[in-house]
Amino acid sequence: MLLTDGGKPLGAAAPAAHLTVEQVLALAPDDASRKAGNKLGSAGPWSETGGDGSGAVWGLCRGSGRTPYRTVIDTTGPAYKCSCPSRKFPCKHALGLLLLHASEKSAVPAGDPPDWAGEWLVGRRARAQVKEQAAGGGPADPEAARRRAERRAERIGGGAQELEQRLTDLLRGGLAAAEQAGYGLWEETAARMVDAQAPGLAGRVRELGAIPASGPGWPVRLLEECALLHLLDTAWLGIDRLPQPLAATIRTRVGLTAAAEGPPVRDQWLVLAQYDTPEGKIVTRRIWLYGRGSARIALLLSFGAAGRSPAQALPVGSTLDAELTFHPGSGQLRAELGEQFGVPLAAGPPPPGVPVGGAIAAYGGALSADPWLDSWPVTLSDVIPVPSPGGWQLADAHGDAALPVATAALSRPALWKLVALSGGGPVTVFGECGHRGFDPLAAWPSEGGAGGAGSADPSSHARPDTGAVPLI
Repeated sequence: MLLTDGGKPLGAAAPAAHLTVEQVLALAPDDASRKAGNKLGSAGPWSETGGDGSGAVWGLCRGSGRTPYRTVIDTTGPAYKCSCPSRKFPCKHALGLLLLHASEKSAVPAGDPPDWAGEWLVGRRARAQVKEQAAGGGPADPEAARRRAERRAERIGGGAQELEQRLTDLLRGGLAAAEQAGYGLWEETAARMVDAQAPGLAGRVRELGAIPASGPGWPVRLLEECALLHLLDTAWLGIDRLPQPLAATIRTRVGLTAAAEGPPVRDQWLVLAQYDTPEGKIVTRRIWLYGRGSARIALLLSFGAAGRSPAQALPVGSTLDAELTFHPGSGQLRAELGEQFGVPLAAGPPPPGVPVGGAIAAYGGALSADPWLDSWPVTLSDVIPVPSPGGWQLADAHGDAALPVATAALSRPALWKLVALSGGGPVTVFGECGHRGFDPLAAWPSEGGAGGAGSADPSSHARPDTGAVPLI
């Protein structure tokens, strides 16, 4: 018997998502959780496990205390609930239960959920419905919202003018003074931008503060970043004269996020990658998706307080039948996840890819619309990871072009997973292409072909259903 909420069944029409071990490990908030979850991925510590066929999995996990921990998971989210005191999300018990379900399906037999699991599942569905209804209601007082927006715009304008004066003083005094002044001056300036309610400007100012200690050639890099910051300041001060798409990009860059708008796009969305980035006192989670029908790339952003992982998590390599609503701005990559139909399906083939030259052209085109862009999502087809002086490159298997692997990726153990997957042969790699190089995030064994994630090349074709290998 399926759970009900007001007489309505909560079960999904499609069978419950059965994640692979690789997909479960990709959900872990950090390496420590991944290792701890691995230790709980066998039947030994678990009792009273079960699943209901609608995406719910539950069980009791023996811990150090007398009372076992109650763990329940809704794989349609996925979403998690555990009675342990951990602040990580998902906790090691949720990861262990998912690993048990992935590796020993018989250890999680079908059945009806116990009361403690059923209550949470019903409440979760009810809260989701209330949230969806509230999201469609619009602001309670549009006029008050407009006045607040105007006041914030005025404060940001004042902050931009102050920042322009500080950049002028820096250049008048010479860039060498930046090294002598230390980081304190930049942190003070960033705090002033926070006071002006411009977190985007504050973040870029903090990046300026780190450049003088970044090694040889720092004056050139500092001058380049100062020029980009000056361009952003002047663009904000003259935003009323800019085309609407560029104006939306400027608002996003200074820290004003516009609400998602327009008709939702329903598609089969392949989860390409998921990773977390600490940003001050919050943790930002980025999830990249690819729409098989629309050929669109989408970015889901979610945030968590320091020390806590964001709530939104999707298994890499799975496919969602869902609606996304996109935010305005150049590129229109960021989106909000709307209604999901059924549960995530198993791994699918990778998106069509482009050669190295196509990736560079895609980044260049995006950069012309958004000069502050650090990178652009792209799928490389038929590339081979090869060592190069001081690092690695991704070289075209059928050409003579190559992209350097970004320095940030060189220290990740997953780089060797990419090399092992290749074995000297071509692979398909999804990642972020930018001025620092190519940061690989997921890979598939490749069998040739051309086209691009977001490319309209009709010669592109899908690859075999091999499943994504997360690289972060």
